[in-house]
Amino acid sequence: MVFFYDTNIYNIYFVFIKWISTKNKITSVILISTIMIGPKAYIHSDRLSNNILKIKNIISDKNLMLVVKANGYGHGALNIVNNISHDSKIIFGTFSINEALELRNSGIKNNIFIFSKIQKSWIHLALENNLWINATDMDDLKILNQFYKKKNACPNIHLKFDTGMTRLGFDMQDSNEVFEYILKRPFLPIEGLYSHFSTADEGDLSYVEIQLNRFKKILKKGIEKGINFKYIHCSNSGAVLNKINSMFNTVRIGMLAYGVAPSDEVSMNINIDPVMSFCAPIVNLRNVPANTPVSYGGKYITKKSTNIGVIQAGFADGFPRPWYEKGYISYRGRNYKIAGRVCMDQFMVDFEDTEPHIGEEVLIFGKRRNDFIPIETISKEIDSTTYVLLTAIHGRTEYVII
Repeated sequence: MVFFYDTNIYNIYFVFIKWISTKNKITSVILISTIMIGPKAYIHSDRLSNNILKIKNIISDKNLMLVVKANGYGHGALNIVNNISHDSKIIFGTFSINEALELRNSGIKNNIFIFSKIQKSWIHLALENNLWINATDMDDLKILNQFYKKKNACPNIHLKFDTGMTRLGFDMQDSNEVFEYILKRPFLPIEGLYSHFSTADEGDLSYVEIQLNRFKKILKKGIEKGINFKYIHCSNSGAVLNKINSMFNTVRIGMLAYGVAPSDEVSMNINIDPVMSFCAPIVNLRNVPANTPVSYGGKYITKKSTNIGVIQAGFADGFPRPWYEKGYISYRGRNYKIAGRVCMDQFMVDFEDTEPHIGEEVLIFGKRRNDFIPIETISKEIDSTTYVLLTAIHGRTEYVII
């Protein structure tokens, strides 16, 4: 039995090596276990449940589609859905077929929607696993029509119209053609109609109103032609916070469920808490004299004798590198400045006269015990978004459900 430490991936490995002494050769190496000592994303399940409950109180009897794409906005998709899938009415929104299959293969029974453009190669998987898909142009409808002719079945379809995002979606002027095509093919299971706001989380809502009015016209036209849409959705987190009258009968919620504001231009008029606390351990501490340069480039120079701690997390783990210029971490209820540039795997902190214990964790963002650093503060300071920061959490970060 041998154990060794890999500094690149923060793991201690326990390895069994089978050795043939006569030939002096290793015949097999078996990895038995690893111990993580790197960054951790603590997922507060009680906060998630409370956030969902408060959102439900706002949207009333509307259907809730919880968006868990991009690995649950960095929280770990399964960490999220396993906590709330007992509510069978919640729909889970994913982006790709792989994300949807991950949920279904883990035993999730809830309805699952796929936002990405359909591909011929995986439509059969959507059908076999009861996954909802969207159609965004006439080519999609034609592909689905051909699929039905071959299989005599088709996944449930939501029609997406582009009302001003200029991304995926049928052109508004093509609505007559779209609806006529569908009416001639009643076997296509059209379940929903939706669009996406591009400025719902901003202060100026004039363009949202334009998009909403466009969508209402499309919806009215479809209904007048006799198409029954079971799920109608435009509202997202920003629309809910800005109290835009666009809920229809289904609401898509992403960032709000995770306890984070979608932007700094919307008022957080709902009392929610961040679901993730992003932390990392202190692995080294040394006292250095004044005028000591710290980290790459030597831009940070100590002003006096101070304690410099090394934290085992870097930009490869999702730590926002630009945050080092004005940034800080929290340790035992007190903020300490980041010392110098963030490295790939580690960063340094100026603990001044404090002597933290090796192995203890600092808070990078979130809310845990007596420490609180809003991720919104970081995103605003570095001119980024909370979406970018959260979805950067991946790879070596260990998830801990609490």
